[in-house]
Amino acid sequence: MRAELVSEPSLACLAQELALGDCLLLGRGESRSGGRAKESLLANTLEALLGAMFLDAGYAVTEAAVRRWFGPALRAEAAPVGLDYKTRLQEWLQAQRRQRPEYQLVAVSGPDHQRQYQVEVLVTGTMLGRGEGPTKKRAEQEAARQALARLEDSSGAAHA
Repeated sequence: MRAELVSEPSLACLAQELALGDCLLLGRGESRSGGRAKESLLANTLEALLGAMFLDAGYAVTEAAVRRWFGPALRAEAAPVGLDYKTRLQEWLQAQRRQRPEYQLVAVSGPDHQRQYQVEVLVTGTMLGRGEGPTKKRAEQEAARQALARLEDSSGAAHA
């Protein structure tokens, strides 16, 4: 649950609810390219805001804000399984007493401003999934998603 709460999409969603994008000072190019709605900028802004609150106002004020903003998700009786496939894959493998997954970067393509990464996830040397994305992290998530789907097909219990 913690991994889902502090994931980039979750933090960006909360930052959008708080309208933090409207508070960003961006360069002309970033502003034109939709920077105020970029998940990475919004998530980083929320993290920076919490850090500044802690440094400026202390633990109690920051804790109150965290409880107010994250409370509904923390109180959810049955939190839906999030999209953090890497965590889910590792937990499934641990429950099966199998080795931890290893992620290997297998290819990088595209110009500097539009990189595409290809990553494979291996368990005991066997490739279980291959992912591609604009960041290594997204490529790893996609590889883990494919691995979970493959394990589910073979055992029927990957989501347990």
